[in-house]
Amino acid sequence: MLIKRVIINSSPLIVLFKSQQADLLPQLFSEILVPAAVWDEITTTGQNDLAARELPNTSWVRRVAIDAVTPVVAAWDLGKGESQVLSLCIQTPNFAAIVDDRAARRCAQSLGIITLGTGGLLILAKRRGLITSVSPRIQALRDAGLWLSDSIVDLLKQQAQE
Repeated sequence: MLIKRVIINSSPLIVLFKSQQADLLPQLFSEILVPAAVWDEITTTGQNDLAARELPNTSWVRRVAIDAVTPVVAAWDLGKGESQVLSLCIQTPNFAAIVDDRAARRCAQSLGIITLGTGGLLILAKRRGLITSVSPRIQALRDAGLWLSDSIVDLLKQQAQE
């Protein structure tokens, strides 16, 4: 399935900005939604944070207000951002969720929501010919603060045929 429209959580956005890789998002997807809780979480950290400075000036994202978290998502007791991302996915079909949190990914899977992790974005970018190698980009994500186990890194490299 070709993923064209996504709803993204804060941690993927933050590490993509910090690793200078956020520009991949508009190259990969035609529509990128950011729920209000995610937007607020990123932008209230202050002007010393790169993501907080860059997100409000980014033309390729659209901030979306969420009235309420869907009860089936609320039952999972996820963070506010993850809950809004998954609720918005339920409310707007044909969107995938970009989340790294394991519990949020399990919740999404149980609800039939397609998910991508930040590492998976790099695989997708390589498959679409936007990057030549995932290895240095994975290291940049790690340097920016994304925790990836060695086994996950090995899996990502294997999926990228590196």
